[in-house]
Amino acid sequence: MADLLSDDEIADRLPDAWDREGDEVVRTYEFDDYLRGVNFAQMVGEIAEAQFHHPEIVIRYEEVEIRLTSHEAGGITDDDVEMADLIESERDA
Repeated sequence: MADLLSDDEIADRLPDAWDREGDEVVRTYEFDDYLRGVNFAQMVGEIAEAQFHHPEIVIRYEEVEIRLTSHEAGGITDDDVEMADLIESERDA
């Protein structure tokens, strides 16, 4: 099981556009239309399968919310920060 990150480690390592909400890291991405958001959510799902670390994904009309936490560890771990970094790099690609 992965170790929980300290508050300072989370603040230092979390990508800029992501926020911490309790035991989760969260980001909402905005899109011009629904299908672009759905396509993005599919891409996040493919990353999650490859990493075997699955976020909560909420698809709304023009936005997609991603929430990451490590349930087995009871909070935020390296896995969550790494997933956030991977999602950011794919979004920017």
